[in-house]
Amino acid sequence: MRRRILLLTVVFFMAVSVQAEVKPARIFSSNMVLQQGMENPLWGWASKGERITVSFAGEILKTKADKNGRWKVNLPKMEYGGPYSLTIKGGNEVTLDNILIGEVWVCSGQSNMEWVVANSNNSANEISEANYPNLRMFTVPKKVSQHPLDDLDGGEWEVCSPETVPHFSAVGYFFARHLMNQLDVPVGMIHTSWGGTVAETWISPENIEKDPDLAAALSELKQLDLENFKQQKLAEIAQLFGGELPKKDEGLVDGKAIYAATNLDDASWASIQTPALWESKGYPEIDGTAWYRTSFTLTAEQAQNQAVLHLAKIDDNDQTWVNGKLVGKTNAYNEDRVYPLENGILKEGKNVLAVRVVDNAGGGGIYGDESQLFLQVGDDRIVLAGEWKFKLTEVSVGSMAIGPNSYPTLLYNGMIKPLLPYGIKGAIWYQGESNAGRAYQYRRVFQTLIQDWRQQWNLGDFPFFWVQLANFMQPKDQPGESAWAELREAQTMALELPHTGQALAIDIGEANDIHPRNKQDVGKRLALNALKVTYGKDIVHSGPIYESMEVDGNKIRIHFSETGSGLMLKDKYGYLKAFAIAGADKKFHWAKGEIVDDNTVVVYSDEVDQPVAVRFGWADNPDDLNLYNKEGLPATPFRTDDWKGVTADAK
Repeated sequence: MRRRILLLTVVFFMAVSVQAEVKPARIFSSNMVLQQGMENPLWGWASKGERITVSFAGEILKTKADKNGRWKVNLPKMEYGGPYSLTIKGGNEVTLDNILIGEVWVCSGQSNMEWVVANSNNSANEISEANYPNLRMFTVPKKVSQHPLDDLDGGEWEVCSPETVPHFSAVGYFFARHLMNQLDVPVGMIHTSWGGTVAETWISPENIEKDPDLAAALSELKQLDLENFKQQKLAEIAQLFGGELPKKDEGLVDGKAIYAATNLDDASWASIQTPALWESKGYPEIDGTAWYRTSFTLTAEQAQNQAVLHLAKIDDNDQTWVNGKLVGKTNAYNEDRVYPLENGILKEGKNVLAVRVVDNAGGGGIYGDESQLFLQVGDDRIVLAGEWKFKLTEVSVGSMAIGPNSYPTLLYNGMIKPLLPYGIKGAIWYQGESNAGRAYQYRRVFQTLIQDWRQQWNLGDFPFFWVQLANFMQPKDQPGESAWAELREAQTMALELPHTGQALAIDIGEANDIHPRNKQDVGKRLALNALKVTYGKDIVHSGPIYESMEVDGNKIRIHFSETGSGLMLKDKYGYLKAFAIAGADKKFHWAKGEIVDDNTVVVYSDEVDQPVAVRFGWADNPDDLNLYNKEGLPATPFRTDDWKGVTADAK
């Protein structure tokens, strides 16, 4: 009995000791930067009712942990400087060293914000020269959460050096470096991003539940049993296949493409609109192997011509057969599939095209613009977009875990809420690619995100700057509609909110890569916004922005604001590119543009006698867009019409 009592006593005091350990939230660590000019909240946990003493910069602050063990103090408002030490005392003592007072910014978004310095342009020199002890970065660990969390799983503030900078967010780093050099103050960046994520996953539950398109998904998330999520998803997906998941690809056996045969009966296969990722066509959360089949008819003359097959892009890898003959294969999710066909493969009459797709993660299938899916036979273009036969033959179980886009608010809960209410100056944002298919909806969702963060931080309308989507994918021969252009338009509309700014990347993207390596100019252009809007510097921070138009006979005069020292044509062509003009028939034609004064461009086309609308840079990739101001900043893509776009009905 005595031994038992002694053991219980030891266990009790061990439990009390563990419970009593005072600790700050993970966002607070040595090397951190605290925001200048404000009382910075400092919080953490201890045992219920424990008395806490905080010593910082000659000030002593006292508080007591509440009934939930949480405590909080506000550190004194301070000017730029440091380094300082901070001590937290309760039942134990925690000391944080090398603390600076400077400017603190949050940097967030998807993969282009996550993109690291080591993978950016001129990385070897950038890394070797990165000796900036007054520049610090905290990288938030990736975390999906069903409910708002109080703290992070890990992370620490890192001092910028050649050893640490390679894994820093490149956009965050180049933004911070420019601010630091221009302001001569310490800069701290809190980096919280996740590649491929949609905007709504970064918004708080209280504002998601007000959104007409997203509230239902939030309600479902709240009722979800995460412990059984994988089993539930497997059961739901299995129903698509009659109750059992396909586990072995029967379409390719011992190297023989059974499902590429011209005489295969595929009548029982499902149909799928192509091009489109299969997740958007009724097969969510699925990775694995699938087969696509379609057919086309040729004349005898066409069958004898030189032919090139264009299959847009395929995520991730493909093998492609025409009439049972392997004509190409590619292992890359972001490359255009262009396969020349040898003579003798095509035939008069019906021809069969089969594509085996292996998707390892994320989206899967044949995707891109419909105009990129065709067979070029001599001078004839055979359109291949439309309904194809489709069969998933092998489903990956590993894809069933809940991901950051499975429901709205998951990353707010896990990667934003634990930061609140850390003192910040503002935020920079690089995201939108994953919302491009719902660009009209993004008009609302993006502004909700900005207002939501401001509400949650409770710092008023703090500065919020973002990167407009870069030019990407192959340029088009003719003017047309574009989901990416509509997303850029939605981003520009957010400038109506106070203390906002937009950095363009429309001239520094890469047609074949959604991740442009030039993050230096992106960071600098974001910093120009901050220097102007936030810090009041007398600089030009924006390229020309459409202001108004007027019809003048067969021409349209376009007036711009943010022209700096004046409009400028920048490049070898000698004429303005990327303008298109339309009459009442809403058919756009390439137009000629001429700068007539520092703020005005005249646009016209010989094919449009009575113009009513102009578009500029309205494409996934406007290619050689060349209208700038004399300060070297490109003009913002725009349209003067409000005609229904390709994403107007997407939700």
